[in-house]
Amino acid sequence: MTVETDTSLTDVEAAAQDEPPVGVSPEALAKVIDLRSGESDADGLGLRIEVTGVQGVDYTYDLAFEVLADVADTDVRFTVGDGLDMILPAADIDKLRGATLDLPSNPDQAGLVLRNPNRPDLGGPAVDLELTGTVSEQVAQLLERQINPAIAAHGGFAELVGVEGDRVQIKLGGGCQGCAMSRMTVASGIEQAIKDRISDDLVVEDVTDHDSGESPYFAEA
Repeated sequence: MTVETDTSLTDVEAAAQDEPPVGVSPEALAKVIDLRSGESDADGLGLRIEVTGVQGVDYTYDLAFEVLADVADTDVRFTVGDGLDMILPAADIDKLRGATLDLPSNPDQAGLVLRNPNRPDLGGPAVDLELTGTVSEQVAQLLERQINPAIAAHGGFAELVGVEGDRVQIKLGGGCQGCAMSRMTVASGIEQAIKDRISDDLVVEDVTDHDSGESPYFAEA
């Protein structure tokens, strides 16, 4: 009797090497490699992208550096550019296929953007997040209901320190503390959500002490 071995994940990885499901622009590649160089054991880190949920008509994402030795069997790993290892959950491949990691079109906007041609199935009811009260109260509600559930995938959370004029002071904790990619999360994720939901005039200021984290971003299981 012949026993067939399940090689589906290996097949997916091989296909990903031939045709990476997610591309990275030269500018974004340089930015990510520069950020990675500031991490300990930089050569042993890859960039993980995963879908964390749905907001409106788009997916929401989480980007983080991950120790390559800890990549799970359910993840797909491939290389782009000059030696940047990318890690995607196998379950997210179809949601991310054809996407490109890039810098924002607006040079004044910080962070990274993922230009994804794919859209979630909107057959279910749309979620309308209603925010009320002062700016501080609205930011606190946004953090609790939308942002923290998204970044909890890596054991992180964000809390409001205060609002001074048009500046919203945010502190990251848990798995988000200490990782250079968490700064991208603040700039391109939290800030954009606050601008979209509350006011385009608001600017996020990350007041986290990133140097104090013992195990930055990589949360203990």
